[in-house]
Amino acid sequence: MSYNVNLSTIFMLQGINLECMRGDRTLFKNINFSLESGGLMQVRGPNGSGKTSLLRILCGLAPPIYGEILWDTNNIRSLGEKYRNAITYLGHLNGVKDDLTATENLYISSALAGVVITKNKVHEALQQIGLSGRESLPAKVLSQGQRRRITLARLLVCDTALWILDEPLTALDSSAIELLRNLLEQHLKQGGMVVMTTHQEITIAAIKTQQLQLT
Repeated sequence: MSYNVNLSTIFMLQGINLECMRGDRTLFKNINFSLESGGLMQVRGPNGSGKTSLLRILCGLAPPIYGEILWDTNNIRSLGEKYRNAITYLGHLNGVKDDLTATENLYISSALAGVVITKNKVHEALQQIGLSGRESLPAKVLSQGQRRRITLARLLVCDTALWILDEPLTALDSSAIELLRNLLEQHLKQGGMVVMTTHQEITIAAIKTQQLQLT
């Protein structure tokens, strides 16, 4: 599976003095980072430290209390759809509709993200993600790991530079984790960027790797 990430384009994602609160409680403050093309950033921290909140801020789904997110030196709030078209966000929940098939779920999730895909591309993605022979089954009869694979199949049909992944290893068996590792490494090698949270240990080869620890 190939991607349309342009290796000649150098992307940069920056977080500057980020602060986030939940109610009266400060989850984190003074968070700074810079991530370039080919770079991987793993966000770590205990439950309740604000990992998911940080990813939602990076996606533009929620504003920080203080600070800003820059994409190629521009505040993402000013970029609007241009920034949204550059990212793929997979939350910690699968977002899979029980009564729809794997094929239908992938079609719909892609359409909601503004991605137009062909029948062949859907079939190829589901086959590569390990769901061959289960494409026409309703999601409600699939295991949690298989439902997670439907969500991960979105990575195979998107052409975005920045992948923001919240606990992507949840419910995956060892073969699926290895498949995801290869997918992430290929994306990074081709000039993509990844920001992810995970409670599980996974080693991903990347030219530039950093960890952001929340407390």
